[in-house]
Amino acid sequence: MPELPEVEVTRRGLAPALLGRSASGAVARVPALRYPLPADLERRLAGQVLQSIRRRGKYLLLEFGSGCLLIHLGMSGSLRLVPAHQAPGKHDHLDLRFGHGEDVRTVRLRDPRRFGAVLWLERHAQTHPLLAVLGIEPLTEEFTPRWLFDASRGLKAPIKNVLMDSHRIVGVGNIYASESLFRAGIDPRTPAGRISLARCRRLVPAIKDTLNEAIAAGGSSLRDFIHSDGGSGYFQLQTFVYDREGQPCRRCGGLIRQIRQGQRATYYCPRCQR
Repeated sequence: MPELPEVEVTRRGLAPALLGRSASGAVARVPALRYPLPADLERRLAGQVLQSIRRRGKYLLLEFGSGCLLIHLGMSGSLRLVPAHQAPGKHDHLDLRFGHGEDVRTVRLRDPRRFGAVLWLERHAQTHPLLAVLGIEPLTEEFTPRWLFDASRGLKAPIKNVLMDSHRIVGVGNIYASESLFRAGIDPRTPAGRISLARCRRLVPAIKDTLNEAIAAGGSSLRDFIHSDGGSGYFQLQTFVYDREGQPCRRCGGLIRQIRQGQRATYYCPRCQR
């Protein structure tokens, strides 16, 4: 599933090409993804200038004068800039067009599993039920060691599960939670309420560094994710523990182990993470 780095990479790829342009069309090839697609999307967008593209957690918010287009890439989705004449593939379900004549730019949503979402929000996007329940953004100044320490008091759930709980912290997916905990030297099974402030002072910078490095690497292309230009991310090629079960730790030489937590695979080094 595209996580915070992948969505942020997509946002940064689309913004220079689209900001300030007028929407000129929308073509939906299916009636619904996770939710029904807006039936009158082309009418709503026609002539509207794209004022900003923001990210909230794993959602993209394309903001126009009269409302906001909320997009979630689901389990397997991607947004690509494609030539206006390029024929759609089997899983290309929605096109958004900007500009006219020879200068049309087309954004194409590809979603093989059709678990993504495209919604039109009239006003106050942040109060929409999908966004209102989201937790703190981990790359903001508000996400501090003290915040994490205070927010985790009394929690018995493993720290990795807490990091992946979008109601508390958004966008720290499976690969990035495993990598951050390795960098901080924390066993992923440790109850969150037992993480000391000193360890939070290691963990929060580790999360920020991991996410920023993933963004710089173009995200992680584990399955279907591709950039807006059709390229792939390569963060998965430089991981310390993720998907390296049985391989030697890059730091101590011990073997990386895999366990299951919350129906997800967790990778860690028993020597480096205690």
